[in-house]
Amino acid sequence: MTDGTTTSSAPAEGTDTLTRLEQEGEIAADYLEGLLDIADLDGDIDMDVEADRAAVSIISDSNGRDLQKLVGRDGEVLEALQELTRLAVHRETGDRSRLMLDIAGFRAKKREELAEIGAKAADEAKTSGAPVKLDPMTPFERKVVHDAVAAAGLRSESEGEEPQRFVVVLPA
Repeated sequence: MTDGTTTSSAPAEGTDTLTRLEQEGEIAADYLEGLLDIADLDGDIDMDVEADRAAVSIISDSNGRDLQKLVGRDGEVLEALQELTRLAVHRETGDRSRLMLDIAGFRAKKREELAEIGAKAADEAKTSGAPVKLDPMTPFERKVVHDAVAAAGLRSESEGEEPQRFVVVLPA
């Protein structure tokens, strides 16, 4: 007998994950909107899910010069804000977040530059037949380079200890 409701097993894994990531994005957006209000900065929040991560971007209608304050030198402030936003999500959900934050397109531009570095290093490794060591990078930067190297058909590894961890592109 039923009372009009059906009980089934847990929702499909993909749907459950998508819902959880969308919830992370909502929590992050609320947190960041409060931050923008406190800092008296204008910006719109854009949310998405990319590569099994919640992705939140703060974009500006104007030239975005004010938002550059939230990026900081070489993205240092952006990295700190990302960690604070992840902590805010963790506080609400109890789960560790891998949320990615972008401000004024800084990370998107950086991703393009790093993909080019990875592709050039892969070409160099193919041509020379020797491993190519790159400069130390953050985990985000290394991930983008590893992806670009894999897209070029080669393997890469991270070596060293933080904050001096770097990518080595291996020849075929």
